[in-house]
Amino acid sequence: MPPGFWTATVPRMKGLTKMEAGKDIYILAIESSCDETAASVVKNGREVLSNVISTQIALHTLYGGVVPEIASRKHIEKINQVIDAALREAGQELRRMDAIAVTYGPGLVGALLVGVSAAKAISFATGIPLIGVHHIEGHISANYIEHPELEPPYICLVVSGGHSHLAVVKDYGAYEIIGQTRDDAAGEAFDKVARAIGLGYPGGPKIDRVSREGNPDAIFFPRAKLADNAYDFSFSGLKSAVLNYLNGCRMKGEEICQADVAASFQKAVVEVLVDHSMHAVKEYGYDCFAIAGGVASNSCLRAAMSEACSRNHIRFYHPSPVYCTDNAAMIGTAGYYEYIKGVRSGLDLNAVPNLKLGTRGF
Repeated sequence: MPPGFWTATVPRMKGLTKMEAGKDIYILAIESSCDETAASVVKNGREVLSNVISTQIALHTLYGGVVPEIASRKHIEKINQVIDAALREAGQELRRMDAIAVTYGPGLVGALLVGVSAAKAISFATGIPLIGVHHIEGHISANYIEHPELEPPYICLVVSGGHSHLAVVKDYGAYEIIGQTRDDAAGEAFDKVARAIGLGYPGGPKIDRVSREGNPDAIFFPRAKLADNAYDFSFSGLKSAVLNYLNGCRMKGEEICQADVAASFQKAVVEVLVDHSMHAVKEYGYDCFAIAGGVASNSCLRAAMSEACSRNHIRFYHPSPVYCTDNAAMIGTAGYYEYIKGVRSGLDLNAVPNLKLGTRGF
């Protein structure tokens, strides 16, 4: 168990006692793992009373990607503002909060430290319990916000700029990772290919939009399969294949159709994600599947997953786009389930930029 954590001797006692007394549980959540400064108030784990996000996309677009130092400084400027705005929007006072949930990893260390420091300061000043939340657990938990009927167990695909994971969600806060990326994550590949074909940052939404004008069968790009684990992903070879195609066209003086390249690349990524996911659902015998993370807002992926799940008689869940990208509501939802299990963090909680899945129940 990492520094800063302790688990109550009798799990769930504090949370359930309060629930049994007929009182609602309010979580103030903070997220600052990358370039979004966010705060949210979540009631009873699934009711979002506020979800305030201050984005830095326009600023980092100038540099073609997130600049960690700039991101950290912007978090410092915005963190108190978004927390105040979240409480006002929710119509709540800080003293009514039952816990402060904050992302402590993985992510950019400077960015994480801003959120963790703010949460620790609030906890110290008010005595409100502090709960550190794993960022990926937050993404998975985003599905609970709009789908009250969704409960574990099920399989979830988490796809974002830094993560591509297939996880068996055994219970709230209990996961088995059965597949993950060996190199580039799906979102990272989107960003790199978008930059190569002149779309710029952020790559995912731009490729999604441009692809609608292209032919996904115009160019065949490879789909990687790993012999030692059918559920693992590898997108580095696909990215290199796109770059080689572009270089070849330029050397031969051939015209490059941006939309066709984007659509063909996107199809290759989506086919791999769908294939691995459906294989996992069938092999593990589940009839429920969910997606999460920034790439989960991709329209092609959502449509392909929906069709595949329908064909295989699998219930399919996905968050709205606002809950796919980094936000604090998902952290509040994950924090709620940690709270009722009796998990608390100490004031020595620290940012862990490379926090691995497998920590605290992962």
